[in-house]
Amino acid sequence: MVEQFRRKSPEEILQSISRMHRGRLKIILGAVSGSGKTYHLLMEGQTLKKKGIDVVVAGSGEATHPKLAQKREGLEQIQPIIWYSLGEARHDLDVATIIERDPEVVLVDGLAHRNRPDAPRPTSLDDVQYLLNHNISVIATVNIYELAGMKEMAERLTKAEVRIDQCVPEDTLAMADEVKLLDVTPEAILKRLQEDDRNPTRTKHPLFRRDNLHMLRELALRFVATGVNEDLEDYREKHGMVGASGATEKVLVSAQYHWNGSILVRRGQQVAKRLGGELLVVCFLPLSKKLTKEEATFKRSIGKLVDKVGGTFEEQMLAREKDVANELVAYAMENNVTRIVMGQSKRTRWEEIWYGSIVHKILRQTKNIDILIVADRSERDGERVMPTKREQAVTANPYRRLSDEEMQEEIGKIKRGTLKVYVGAAPGVGKTYTMLREGNELAENGIDVVIGLLETHGRKETIEQVGGLPLIPRKRIPYKNVTLEEMDTDEIIRRNPEVVLVDELAHTNVPGSAYEKRYHDVEKILAAGISVISTMNIQHLESLNDSVEQITGIRVRETVPDHILHQADEVELIDISPKALRQRMREGNIYALEKVEQSLTNFFKTGNLIALRELALREVADDVDERLEAWERRTLRGPWRQQEVIFVCVNLRADSERLIRRGFRIAYRLKASWHVAYVQDHPSLTEEEETQLAKLKALTERLGGRFERYEAPSRRKVFTKLVWHMNEKGTTQVVIGQSARTRWKEILEGSVIQRLLREVRHMDVLVVADHAPDMM
Repeated sequence: MVEQFRRKSPEEILQSISRMHRGRLKIILGAVSGSGKTYHLLMEGQTLKKKGIDVVVAGSGEATHPKLAQKREGLEQIQPIIWYSLGEARHDLDVATIIERDPEVVLVDGLAHRNRPDAPRPTSLDDVQYLLNHNISVIATVNIYELAGMKEMAERLTKAEVRIDQCVPEDTLAMADEVKLLDVTPEAILKRLQEDDRNPTRTKHPLFRRDNLHMLRELALRFVATGVNEDLEDYREKHGMVGASGATEKVLVSAQYHWNGSILVRRGQQVAKRLGGELLVVCFLPLSKKLTKEEATFKRSIGKLVDKVGGTFEEQMLAREKDVANELVAYAMENNVTRIVMGQSKRTRWEEIWYGSIVHKILRQTKNIDILIVADRSERDGERVMPTKREQAVTANPYRRLSDEEMQEEIGKIKRGTLKVYVGAAPGVGKTYTMLREGNELAENGIDVVIGLLETHGRKETIEQVGGLPLIPRKRIPYKNVTLEEMDTDEIIRRNPEVVLVDELAHTNVPGSAYEKRYHDVEKILAAGISVISTMNIQHLESLNDSVEQITGIRVRETVPDHILHQADEVELIDISPKALRQRMREGNIYALEKVEQSLTNFFKTGNLIALRELALREVADDVDERLEAWERRTLRGPWRQQEVIFVCVNLRADSERLIRRGFRIAYRLKASWHVAYVQDHPSLTEEEETQLAKLKALTERLGGRFERYEAPSRRKVFTKLVWHMNEKGTTQVVIGQSARTRWKEILEGSVIQRLLREVRHMDVLVVADHAPDMM
């Protein structure tokens, strides 16, 4: 907080004054042409005009699509300068006329455009910079592959040529005051292209194949997430926050110049790729140590490997060899690491008692860093671990007759309605507004749409968007001495529309309802053959519960199991910058004015919103990646070894739910089977213990895992029982919590983690840190 009291330098004062005389730049980023950027550009113009802002449209031809023409009505247009290249009409900004007209905001459709040869400035981006310097704000559009560096990546991923007029520098988004990602599903884009008969050849271009649209969408989501992560790190550094934020993964491999160094780097790369995180590799060396020829060779090979897999390699010198744990923790904290990958210890039981365990030293010094101890597979698999592609699933014999149960299941799938979910980083981003807008568009196309449940929170813009959509009255439920209201699922099914709009998927129903959660009602509606469009915030996703608490300091009680989102036919992110969201809050467009200040200083703090935005971007990107499993994997997250089995060890401590959620997220990304095990070592449990165990079982089953309860005759046999079942299931990775034992108790009674590492050297062991909420 020292920063706010420091006197500004003359250069900083001049820079601040300069910014006062410069326009604002907002960029609407899309994955591909046809994602609706122009529509949203014009929609933003109409919104600003309603607020009394002087807005003009420039830099595009006539809107031939009826929806665009409708959105352009009432907006003043400054005609572009038309010229021809290879017989094709091109449109340049008429900058001189815009300067003379001097509006507050200019809408520019297509930032990546090369001007005519004799133009005063070579590109549209240069024209926009010129307007900004004349205190005229600009809202512009650009596609992800129009950013320098992204074109080559897009072509490599899609195996399709990307023909564009001009690339803008990769740092263009960093120059903008606000970037809004327009996330649209491939299904929606393909539907629009089919309806648009102006350019039929575009639908045949390989870039617009469904799998390629998925990859471009994932590329855009991850690119924006990376930029948001940089903003988050800057914010946290400025406010004196240390350690990982909880919004993204950063994997640190602690390697040595030894043959197994490449194994650790490869494993670290696999973890980082599958988690969408960054890879760091560090090697600690004593100051006095001189490398042997063999070690120097291993150093060169590890450096080349890290460079090849896109990681960062660094060598750190140690004053004393026994300081390695302290230095590793300091390095990890400084670099916001979330997971340390390291090899098995070579120390004996007595050496660990005498010198201490590096793993335990690390865990005692930090609350937010997990440790993955990589299995010693040299004897079983040789000295190299290479990533492999997943095998294709075995297809059933098409001539085999289906059983009655299988027939009913297939009929149910055919009859089932379609589920689309709009996801946001926080309340107020525009999920409900967008849901209602889509409902009206469907109704205009002759689809029977009703509103099943709507929460407007008194927002004027949302209420106006309802239009002529019919609303199913809520069901009145008597409870004690009051009458409560809830969505009338039975009436929706009786009414039998084609589509129903259901707000707030994570909502817990009022007492007396047929179902506990709203998503249960949605599943019943879908089973009745009615399609559903719904909304939810990213903090309500069950497996992210711990990350959200770490980010905000708030434990979210209302959650949706991940499988609901994974089974949705479409998931679409509604993106908005934290600055814009906080401004909406100040204007009273989210909550009542009396709640604004409290919200801005709590959940809606800038740091929280940046971190939640990144979490939402990465989660939807991961969802996009998972949907590509139907095609050959050429995605951004990389492969994993085959036949993974995850085994989660829990007890009745409070952190067991975190272990289960962590086990699920690992298993989901690895396409692995996963088990949660509890061993009872005394004859009976108390009522409170049975309740806690039932909660753990319910959470496991809700997330799709298998909960198993074993019995052991004594506490000493618990460990033996667990290891037997791990081996029996062919476990490849064990998930265990941080030990609560003190150093002296570990010396007297032994360390559970160290004993586990000695017994299951052929398995990876993930030790989950005892995380503390990170208040922002």
